[in-house]
Amino acid sequence: MIIRTLSSIENTERVVCDPNGQWISHRLLLQEDSMGFSFNVTEIKQNCHAVMEYKNHLEACYCIRGEGEIIDQDGNSFSIKVGTIYALNKHDRHTLISKTGMTLVSIFNPALMGSEVHLSDGSYPRLCLSQIQNSISHENT
Repeated sequence: MIIRTLSSIENTERVVCDPNGQWISHRLLLQEDSMGFSFNVTEIKQNCHAVMEYKNHLEACYCIRGEGEIIDQDGNSFSIKVGTIYALNKHDRHTLISKTGMTLVSIFNPALMGSEVHLSDGSYPRLCLSQIQNSISHENT
């Protein structure tokens, strides 16, 4: 069983800041926790305008604070507010705009390793084979 709180991970490598200052991600569950997904609470700064495309991951986000919008690759805009979930089930290229500052709870599959920040194309890096093998051997111990 894993018991973890936001306060217990403060000032650890599980708190990852965007190099551009647009978000702070609290990574409560990571690949090393062997759950098959990662679970994050991410604070998105007000007026954030981020273009992302998770080519190597699927992501679902649930808004628990604030308002914004998500624009899909075809230009369709969808309002995001408290109680809204959006799921990027096709590795969808999208733009996230935070109007007020937002808090999103997100799940990634496969799980994040922990220190990922967006690459220039808006994705997170793919796990290499040795990282996956190390994970499997860790799960079997």
